[in-house]
Amino acid sequence: MDNLELLKLYKSNKSKAIKDQLITKNVELVKIIAGRLYHSYNSNVEYEDIVSYGILGLIDAIDKFDPDKNVKFETYANFRIRGTIIDHLRNLDWVPRSTRQKYKKLEEVMVKLQSKYGLEIDDKVLAKELNISVEELSSFLSEVSIFSIISLDERVSENSNFNIICDDIETRPESKYIKNETKEILVETVENLPERERMIINLYYFSELTYKEISKVLNISESRVSQLHTKCIVKLKNSLKSIYT
Repeated sequence: MDNLELLKLYKSNKSKAIKDQLITKNVELVKIIAGRLYHSYNSNVEYEDIVSYGILGLIDAIDKFDPDKNVKFETYANFRIRGTIIDHLRNLDWVPRSTRQKYKKLEEVMVKLQSKYGLEIDDKVLAKELNISVEELSSFLSEVSIFSIISLDERVSENSNFNIICDDIETRPESKYIKNETKEILVETVENLPERERMIINLYYFSELTYKEISKVLNISESRVSQLHTKCIVKLKNSLKSIYT
């Protein structure tokens, strides 16, 4: 039986055997999401821990999913799994204070530069504004990358109940307006990113490629993909300030 058939059965009788079957059937999705987040956070947490958090999200998805709604379970589960992992990582408070401070500084500088240059922000200009060298900027972006993704996910999910790739989640009526406006702003910002940055967003979030796979597609280093992705994340988060401030 497919997921939908099993979920309908589970909804009708709450059988533990069926629930266990759904968990087993979808654990690979958990591993895929966990692997991507593990890599994104520069391996600062154990992969097995991330998988365990993801399984909690999968269980939550199974319990809360309504098979009568016009939403794919895989999409809904992706949202719940990713959200649960990020919630647990945030609660661990594993990001050093110095990294948080650097990320905050990066956000402030990027806001200033975006108002002047739009989304086309050269590394030399960014490095100069941060008062560091271009070489130091590479290390700077690599360090704050472990905080950039969770920062955007918090901004989006806490305010509109969906993330950058899951836009068909059922929301409360009072959040519809913010959700729609958030989606429109994100889409517009992505469309106006420099071509290579736009490709990274599309390949990472929609094609679901890893940094390593993206590096091969774009013929750049894996660390460079991470750095460009970090810049993209800050731009996307900054673009949402108008509706969340």
